[in-house]
Amino acid sequence: MKKFHVGCLLVGILLLALLIGQIGPRQLWQELALLGWGLIPLILIEGVADLFRTQGWRYCLSGPHRSMPFFQIFRIRLAGGSINYLTPTAGLGGEVTKGTLLSLNHRGAEAASGVLIGKLADSLALLIFVSLGSLTVLWKIHLSSVVWIALLSGTLLLAAGILGFLIFQKYGKLGSILRWLVAHRVGGQVFEKAADHMNEVDRVLKSFYRERPMDLPLAVFWHIMGMACGILQSWYFFFLLTDDASLVMAAGVWFLGSWFDLLSFALPYNIGVLEATRVIAFRALGFEAALGLTYGIMLRLEQIFWAGVGLLIYGTLLRGFKASRVQGSDA
Repeated sequence: MKKFHVGCLLVGILLLALLIGQIGPRQLWQELALLGWGLIPLILIEGVADLFRTQGWRYCLSGPHRSMPFFQIFRIRLAGGSINYLTPTAGLGGEVTKGTLLSLNHRGAEAASGVLIGKLADSLALLIFVSLGSLTVLWKIHLSSVVWIALLSGTLLLAAGILGFLIFQKYGKLGSILRWLVAHRVGGQVFEKAADHMNEVDRVLKSFYRERPMDLPLAVFWHIMGMACGILQSWYFFFLLTDDASLVMAAGVWFLGSWFDLLSFALPYNIGVLEATRVIAFRALGFEAALGLTYGIMLRLEQIFWAGVGLLIYGTLLRGFKASRVQGSDA
């Protein structure tokens, strides 16, 4: 486990440096000058969104993790988010990181169940919020048939995946494949141990949905509140650089950009895609491509900043855990 954490830290730092080099320090400085001091609140808005998402994640935790301090959960979430962003793992590396960080304090199936339910709540909130928002905003915007087909296809695939994930969690079926393999004597002791762990995870998941039926909807609500901060961020960007700080336009940019992100989620830190899709979104709304590129780079700066913060927090969490173990052994 120690090697896993150290490896994540080293890989994250390396990719962070590569990302800054890819964009170019000079270009980053030019965009920083264009936005001026307004860049600071634009970046900090994402931190506010993470506070809302942390509250949502708290409703997904079980057992001793439910009593963890809010700030500790916030730090674990930021640490996992930095690994998700900086490593090409399709959003899975950060979830493993969050689970292992939870396990540093309290071992057990509750850590895995909290991560699984949290991932479901986040995905479900995205599906609901973007779908409803698109119905109220994007129909007013002229988009090509190719874009509409891509958006609708992404919606159906995401909805099907989320529904299946929910059913498997609610009825404790995540470990069914492992149980079948063990029953047919495949995998030996390694699979038997994995199946025992998944049996416990399934038990905790079934207990969550049976005993706490309102916690998932509450988690989804707080995640949606966090996503709504993205619309506020878009509006403030328009306020800084244009004469048309329209809330409808800001919402359109955010919803359209979010759908594009769904189509490129497996790429490591969306190389080039983030900026390109924001250019397309701004052009669809009638703005110049340069403004869309500036917006995309602003989002990139925000991601770099919070990824760096997450890596620093990751290091402090590991040092704190190591110090507590030393003190415990001395006692």
